[in-house]
Amino acid sequence: MALRRFIIEREIPKVGSFARDQLRGAAAKSNEVLHQLGPDIQWVESYVADDKTFCVYLAKDEEIVKEHAKLSGFPATKITEVRKMIDPTTEHAS
Repeated sequence: MALRRFIIEREIPKVGSFARDQLRGAAAKSNEVLHQLGPDIQWVESYVADDKTFCVYLAKDEEIVKEHAKLSGFPATKITEVRKMIDPTTEHAS
């Protein structure tokens, strides 16, 4: 089964001012839960803003993304499935 791409918006007050150790701890907790959930979900990367993170995940479905949020304690304020991707080279694609 191919994994689908999701963007997870997480509202976390002042996350943009978290110290490196706090972010390291958050990553460790997320990785621990991902290990528990198995190969049906993968964390690709996250972008940290002032009061939000925007996380890119590959997952079999939205339910496992919600389960990860529940077990990790990180809110999944909004979950959006990515349908297509484009970039600057799309203009020249055949």
